Amino acid sequence: MDESAKIAVMIPCHNESAAIAKVIDDFRAQLPSASVYVFDNCCTDDTAKIAKAHGAIVIKEPRQGKGYVVESMFARVHADYYVMVDGDDTYPASKVGELLAPVVSGDADMVVGARLADYGNQSFRPLHVAGNNLVRGLINWIFGSKLTDILSGYRAFNRKVAKTVPVISAGFEVETELTVQMLYYRLRLLEVQVPYGVRPVGSVSKLRTFRDGSRVLWKLFNLFRAFKPLTFFGGIGLSLLILGFIAGLPPVFGFIDSGYTEVRRFPLAILAVGLVLLGAACGFLGVQLHAMNWRLKELHSVITRDDD
Repeated sequence: MDESAKIAVMIPCHNESAAIAKVIDDFRAQLPSASVYVFDNCCTDDTAKIAKAHGAIVIKEPRQGKGYVVESMFARVHADYYVMVDGDDTYPASKVGELLAPVVSGDADMVVGARLADYGNQSFRPLHVAGNNLVRGLINWIFGSKLTDILSGYRAFNRKVAKTVPVISAGFEVETELTVQMLYYRLRLLEVQVPYGVRPVGSVSKLRTFRDGSRVLWKLFNLFRAFKPLTFFGGIGLSLLILGFIAGLPPVFGFIDSGYTEVRRFPLAILAVGLVLLGAACGFLGVQLHAMNWRLKELHSVITRDDD
């Protein structure tokens, strides 16, 4: 690694006074030249005070939500390479070199610390692993990827990601958004398997299983609709066309049986025509949005090259 390269370790925190000192010290031991930033996201405990005492740069983010913190990170921290890690001491600092190596060498734009291969019995709440697997399966199916962990908060990435990948999520769904944005813009995304530990005594998870899980799924639905409009609207259109043809069979057969003189089941015939028209409209909308997305992706590519 170029010794002049600037590395930033960014730690989002909401009431992590029980763990933040160890997290800062562990990452400073692994990356002595790095700048450590602790983002105080509406903390009501001594997180900020402890972080300052251990040499971290504390930045306040008054909008409650991890997505807002990540947005603030990307906008306010300037470095060559970035490490993002939660402040709850569940991710091992000893693995940060493995996450940074592909980014520094240029083999990846982002490396994710995948947790699902090695974790303790108390590391995840009930249903969290199943929820992660559900989201992972949907994203892998939509984008044809082979990722193993979508929701990890342990990531290393380069300046291109920080300056060109948009973040519009407010809460814990931000990891899903980051992953989808990387896949959509065809940036190089790799995974490194890391052990996932248990929170220390006094550290409480802010994740709410059903509330935040539903937000993640809703975010994925919206991202799928926005980034894959041809697949989304084309699938709806095809389904409506099939239903329209099925609904139209009885009136057509009735018309044939009458000797081509009488249209029977007239309401069903109207429904069939309506479904076919809606299906065609959805398909046309998908084609139009796909063309617009393609042009926007080309523009993003040009802007990224200009920034480099």
